Amino acid sequence: MIARPAIGQAQWPNRPLTMVCPWGAGGGTDATARIVAQLLEKDLGQPVNVVNRTGGSGVVGHSAIATAAPDGYTIGMLTVEITMMHHQGLTDLKSTSYTALGLMNEDPPGVQVSASGPYKDIKALADAIKAAPPGKLKASGTGQGGIWHLALVGWLVAMGLKPDHVAWVPSNGAAPGMQDLAAGGVDIVTCSVPEARAMIDAGKAKSLAIMATARNPQFKDVPTLNETLGINYSVGAWRGIGAPKGLPADIQAKITASLKKAFDSKEYQDFMNSRGFGMKFADGAGFAKFMADGDVAMAAAMKAAGLAKA
Repeated sequence: MIARPAIGQAQWPNRPLTMVCPWGAGGGTDATARIVAQLLEKDLGQPVNVVNRTGGSGVVGHSAIATAAPDGYTIGMLTVEITMMHHQGLTDLKSTSYTALGLMNEDPPGVQVSASGPYKDIKALADAIKAAPPGKLKASGTGQGGIWHLALVGWLVAMGLKPDHVAWVPSNGAAPGMQDLAAGGVDIVTCSVPEARAMIDAGKAKSLAIMATARNPQFKDVPTLNETLGINYSVGAWRGIGAPKGLPADIQAKITASLKKAFDSKEYQDFMNSRGFGMKFADGAGFAKFMADGDVAMAAAMKAAGLAKA
């Protein structure tokens, strides 16, 4: 056990912090991590350096957060995958492996295709999926069994198809998946529309629908699956800040207060709105409960989709 002199705790933070991001640069998680780090830095008076630790469908980065010293100098972006990976047998880590500090964001997935492709709307894509032999069409957007993979699986099952009817090509996040889509390596990317925005704005991709109960006001022209296909299916990804277990209560309180200040700031609100990212806050206790409830829901969904390890 590492001894922590009382004077050291009282002076926290007296050196730079590291924020671990389990997903690749350029994606929505990376963008959210960087704006949060920027605002924490301003409030705490110390640099907060974002480090991308990718790989293992999110396991590498989440492990780096969980195994760091619980001294407040390593925090990280926890994502929805932490409620999923242990059900797949990828890791023993789960939401209770961390000190929950604050929920910052929640987003539904969109269905993206190449702008130069043959699909004019979501119905045309759905018809093509149904008509194609299993495995012919390929999709990407995250690691095997990640939230955007589960989103695709849920949609396929809702259409009466097998979970693997569209082949999944794993990637280290939405940005690499969208690059693969633009290059013609995959046919579909299921990720949040904000994550796909750069490719959409560049005229290389288009979003046909979102898997949500209502349209995103920032992307009001993108319909829901229910509007277009009569499929009432929705799912969401989220991002929050956590630290290793055992973080002293005074440091927990200070970080959570700083996160709430960041969330309420004009800079954060403008940043998230300009990208169409959904905003949702919960304090440490609320975030811990949110993750626990999500873990139960993901277990049921993954079992139904055949993605959970027996």
